[in-house]
Amino acid sequence: KEACSFRDANDVYAEKDIKVLGVSTDSEKSHQKFIAKFNLPFTLLADTDKKIVNDYGVYGEKSMYGKKYMGINRMTFLIDENGKIVKIFKKVNVSEHAEEVLNAFGE
Repeated sequence: KEACSFRDANDVYAEKDIKVLGVSTDSEKSHQKFIAKFNLPFTLLADTDKKIVNDYGVYGEKSMYGKKYMGINRMTFLIDENGKIVKIFKKVNVSEHAEEVLNAFGE
């Protein structure tokens, strides 16, 4: 849902010269299938060695149905043209997040 909401907002993002990148620990092959299945117009980075997710502090303990496991805590980082993180979204509503992020550029 989240990737598709960014896909659907792609024209608006492009008009504002905003680039969207997705990162996960899945393989490049998995990413290519996901991109094709949902017709995604942006880049997905395959962080199979978990360097990016560890550097950004999003890889850690999670809990589902009372079971604990290690995984990615979904977050979004707004990074300006100088490479500075200007905002972090720690809670993500997947169906409305693309609009929420776009609105943050006007703040």
